[in-house]
Amino acid sequence: MGPPPRHIAIIMDGNGRWAQQRGKPRAYGHKVGAERVKGIIERAEQLGVEIVTLYAFSEENFERPSTEIAVLMELFTLHLMRERDDLMRRNVRFRSIGARHTLPRRLRKVIEQIETETGGNSGLTINLALAYGGRSEILEATRKLCHDVARGALAPDGIDAALLGAGMYTHGMPEPDLMIRTSGERRISNFLLWQAAEAELEFTPTLWPDYSQGEFEATVKRFQERSKERSDARARPL
Repeated sequence: MGPPPRHIAIIMDGNGRWAQQRGKPRAYGHKVGAERVKGIIERAEQLGVEIVTLYAFSEENFERPSTEIAVLMELFTLHLMRERDDLMRRNVRFRSIGARHTLPRRLRKVIEQIETETGGNSGLTINLALAYGGRSEILEATRKLCHDVARGALAPDGIDAALLGAGMYTHGMPEPDLMIRTSGERRISNFLLWQAAEAELEFTPTLWPDYSQGEFEATVKRFQERSKERSDARARPL
């Protein structure tokens, strides 16, 4: 079997539908979904994964009802505060990626504190994508290069993929090897458009609150089997 993916990106979808199927408010699904994260992260650590990037709230999610957005922002804040000590105990490094300035001040403060506290940790890295949009990320990186060109610090012909990639939120990290989306949707919804160019895609009908450690592990093992097959094919003579 091949090595585990170094970097896994997950689109955690289906919280609202999961709650509605049970006659519960959407907020209940978000709460259960947040609790599901810890088990998946623990299994990722056990499997040797280095980075997990979680799509928690997109730019487009700001179009949801204001009451649901307020509940989500408070949930993110309380959940991070509750998990802070455990992240330190497990040597996990936490980072947030996205348009942070659009988040509530209290949530931004908690994020900044946890990033500082866990910045020296050397275990698994969690990237939490909040107010994130892949197109906006690419546009922001492009604008920075345009400013460099305008002030004469960079020639247009000097722009290459490496320079543009350096402007991404995940600069310095390996790109995702595997992207997983729950809930049955078969699209990536503006998530890591630049970084996931070579990622394998896995779609499952399971709604996020029901997504188990066992299903996650099975997905990783399928990736490893395919990786081994590709490696063997390359090793065989033409």
